Amino acid sequence: MKPLAALTPRTALVTTALALTALTTVLALTVVHGDHASDPVGLFGWYAACWALFTAAVLALHRVPPRRAAWLIVAGAVAVTVTGLLGPPRTSTDSYRYAWDGRVQSAGLSPYDHTPQDPALALLRDPWLFPTDAACTGPELAPVPPSDGTRHCTRINRPAVHTIYPPVAEAYFLAVDHLSPTGARHKPLQIGAALISLGITGALLLILRRRGEDLRQAVYWAWCPAVPLEAVNNAHVDVLGVLLAVAGLGLVASRALTRRAAGGVLIGAAIATKLMPAVVLPGALSGVRRVRDAAAVLLPAAAFVVLAYLPYVLLSHGSVFGYLGGYVEEEGYDDASAASRYSLLRLVLPDTWAFPGLVAVIAGVCVYVMWRGDPRRPWSGALLVAGWSFVLLTPGYSWYALLLIALVALDGRWEWLGIPLAGAAVYVLGPAFGHRPALTDLAYGAAAALVLVMSRVRRRSVSSGAGGSRPQMAAR
Repeated sequence: MKPLAALTPRTALVTTALALTALTTVLALTVVHGDHASDPVGLFGWYAACWALFTAAVLALHRVPPRRAAWLIVAGAVAVTVTGLLGPPRTSTDSYRYAWDGRVQSAGLSPYDHTPQDPALALLRDPWLFPTDAACTGPELAPVPPSDGTRHCTRINRPAVHTIYPPVAEAYFLAVDHLSPTGARHKPLQIGAALISLGITGALLLILRRRGEDLRQAVYWAWCPAVPLEAVNNAHVDVLGVLLAVAGLGLVASRALTRRAAGGVLIGAAIATKLMPAVVLPGALSGVRRVRDAAAVLLPAAAFVVLAYLPYVLLSHGSVFGYLGGYVEEEGYDDASAASRYSLLRLVLPDTWAFPGLVAVIAGVCVYVMWRGDPRRPWSGALLVAGWSFVLLTPGYSWYALLLIALVALDGRWEWLGIPLAGAAVYVLGPAFGHRPALTDLAYGAAAALVLVMSRVRRRSVSSGAGGSRPQMAAR
């Protein structure tokens, strides 16, 4: 077989199509394989095969001429995305909370006022989300206090606590509930996530084309295995935040204040969907020297978040932040001695220094990005901040990195894709290894090493004149 570098364009096209077909097939088998509780090692074997085929497909695509690659990227995105619809959510129950929050709002109630197990909402329950008696089997089902002598349980995780999702996410859940036919169960949320995911591919291609950059970069999102598995199959609302953040950064890259302000609004909407997109704000301020330019982004973003919360504040009797504080405590973000939190930092720092060390490093990266970053490429700085935040926080949930994948597609620094793969390893293999910190150290340590090695390679390429004419930040 010829090396990829020696392939003719036609041969590269055929090779890419074959690799993409294999990737789609293995993704489909992965979706129906099982969950991370019943067979974590076997499931991760399927994940690893998907990532290997993804790598092969991307390498082959880069031998296809750019003008012929766009249609292949879109077709592949559709095929890859559809695989996530082939089964119910396999490794997360978050979408069940989404469905419940949508139903509660359709009944005219605030999702922040009642927990799922509250007897006051018993009339809204149905057998899909709240099985009874013999149907209450399986580790994914949580018991619900009985009110009529019948055994009750629910598919919703943490049914004794209030929701934590911000207002744009809640509005999305309400919209999906209104548009869903009776008895549709989880499928409308998966379909909505699939359409949003394809929308992100379209937004990436549009931004790259307008800037005259290589459209093939969009494949890092369009064909990435994490997208059908986490964004579509598990229907994580993070994908909506990714779409808003990508569109917002695309507008912020403009010099026109009105477009930057519109970008700020979209970034605010992303933050009001899932708080994670706040990490793109330093990138949105890359190279800003005037207060006016910074205010054009920050003020619309802040105003949108406040205005989005306002209707829920007026409707709710309780706090609109719900279980957010409890979630932070539960996940150990306020406790450096937690089993896997700040895992890499704790290898070199005492536990009590881990959180201050995190703050210091991330603050330094943010200042560097805002001072030295390229305002025409805000996603470059956003990727740097988001990437090192993941490396130092070492989160155990793989879907958090969906935003990082989209930033990689905008910027082209593929080495950061090691972070979502590390997150998948920690999340899927955790049960098999007793959720020990060693797994987190190994996975995120390898991802960080890849970034550091490639950063050095890129710097050497630039200094030797082989890195192309595009300016790059030194810390790349």
